[in-house]
Amino acid sequence: MDLSQYAELFRTETRDHLLTFNRLLLEWEQHPDQPEPVAGIFRAVHTIKGMAATMGYARVADLAHRAETLLDRFRQGHRAVTDEELELLFRTADALEALVEASVGGRDAAVDVELLLGALDDAAGAHAAEPTARPRRISFVAAPVGVGRRIEVILRTDSPLKGARAALVLQRMAALGTVLAVEPAPAAIESDAFDGRFAFRLDATADAATIEREIRSAGDVDRIGIDAGDAVAEGDRDAGRTRHLRVDLRRLDTLMNVVGELVTARGRLEHLAAARGDAALAEDVATLSALTQRIQTEILQARMTPVWQVFDRFPRLVRDLSRQLNKQVAFKVEGKEIELDRAVLDEIGDPLVHLLRNAVDHGIEPPEERAAAGKPAAGQIVLAALRDRGAVTIVVSDDGRGLDRAKILAEAKARGVVDGSTDEVTDDLVLRVLGRSGFSTAGQVSQVSGRGVGVDVVLTRMRELGGSVEIKSTPGVGTTFTLRLPPTLAIVPALLARVGHERYALPLTHVAETVELDAGRVTRLETRDALLLRDELLPLVHLRDVLQIEGEPPRRRPVVVLQLGDRRTGLVIDRMEGQREIVVKSFRPPRGTLPIFSGATVLGDGDPVLILDAGGFA
Repeated sequence: MDLSQYAELFRTETRDHLLTFNRLLLEWEQHPDQPEPVAGIFRAVHTIKGMAATMGYARVADLAHRAETLLDRFRQGHRAVTDEELELLFRTADALEALVEASVGGRDAAVDVELLLGALDDAAGAHAAEPTARPRRISFVAAPVGVGRRIEVILRTDSPLKGARAALVLQRMAALGTVLAVEPAPAAIESDAFDGRFAFRLDATADAATIEREIRSAGDVDRIGIDAGDAVAEGDRDAGRTRHLRVDLRRLDTLMNVVGELVTARGRLEHLAAARGDAALAEDVATLSALTQRIQTEILQARMTPVWQVFDRFPRLVRDLSRQLNKQVAFKVEGKEIELDRAVLDEIGDPLVHLLRNAVDHGIEPPEERAAAGKPAAGQIVLAALRDRGAVTIVVSDDGRGLDRAKILAEAKARGVVDGSTDEVTDDLVLRVLGRSGFSTAGQVSQVSGRGVGVDVVLTRMRELGGSVEIKSTPGVGTTFTLRLPPTLAIVPALLARVGHERYALPLTHVAETVELDAGRVTRLETRDALLLRDELLPLVHLRDVLQIEGEPPRRRPVVVLQLGDRRTGLVIDRMEGQREIVVKSFRPPRGTLPIFSGATVLGDGDPVLILDAGGFA
């Protein structure tokens, strides 16, 4: 059986266990007298060792085995862990991650872990273990039903890499004799749908006890039946059957693209049915529309992923940075159960890394500075996710020194970012200034920051995702960045707005309400119009003026109230044409295009429409 097809699944499963490894190491570091983290770390490393041995990744299995030996000493309470040994285990987690990636790519020899192996052996007081042998390949032989003893095996429902684990069982059996009549067929065992139940015949002289011992040595075996009389009862076949299946994200992407085309085709059919006035056709289209909506909902739900899958790697990042900078940081994560489309989740990792690095480096003060200010020695950084109407909000906050507005203003003036007469630095201005590429207030370049990157990366990525960024900072109190994101990127509800002869789509993520433009309630606010709305002045942006459309506007015009955090802006359009679900298509705008478009779509009548970026008007 070719195990190479399981390489990507092995990588995915191992990443999950390495996240557990890091998370529990951090917990152990905070509570070294608690046994629970040690037991959890041991299980994670043991599982990694077993999976690596199954796949034939001997160096990964060897490194995990050495770490397991050291952890077993702590697990059995032989002695307390030291700071140096914790640091050694953190290095081991990093080395395992690098070695797994290299092994999957066939480059394991490029990762040197010899010094680490020696350090683990020294800490455990044990000699180096022999490397795990690479599993040998076997072939499957078809045979008459009556040849050999029939053996049925059920793997544990939570076993990772069930196909590879079954292959290991069969390899162990091949060492005892001849493996015959494997059920299901090898192709089915290698498939994603394999549930861990398989049977085969073994032509060997070994007794039942030896066979069972060898099968269980493969790991993750739940039940074994030998010969027909000992076979697993038929009623047990559905017991504990797993209801989960790992699916390659590329397949979900393909399905989403197909559903997107289906939504577009549905819109064309609805337009055609309305034009013809055929009641029977309209009824069939309505049925098709409902079915399409159900498919769309199910695919979108299948893509939703809890944010902890990205958030769980940040505690280790903050821990390492705080040690590097000699700072004390208490890091807290909230709302880990909130879900985002996997495509969105994959894109927010880098922006969050930049914000967290800035919080540790620029935000949190050294312990002596915090003590002088009457603060606890340990600064606090919070990463939180929460739902906000139709969007998902991610907040990164710290209780540090806050932004130095005077320094930001001086740097901005020196670089010509703002007018020399500007003397007030609002939060919006701070965001615009910090978001300029190459802008930095760091006194010196370090490995952590000081190269003028960070906030500009965050702003760029959020705009690409159709989201927004808000900043609030108070000197001596701290800084908060708020990212607002659409829960999905592929199909979004949008408002159709017409200006002149063109239509535009405005995603509803940032639409708070719509009101009618009342000329009697329009006044001037500095250099722009503003509408008095419920005793508050709402700054206005005339889309007709932004797009430089000539001609007289309609006498009655609506205002779309956009809300990005605490900022509200009124977008004046000629008229609204209802709401639609649109399939978002990214595009690269030609040079010189106004920075107010985030994508494009095709409506049901076949017309291409540009998608407006709410952040470009705030």
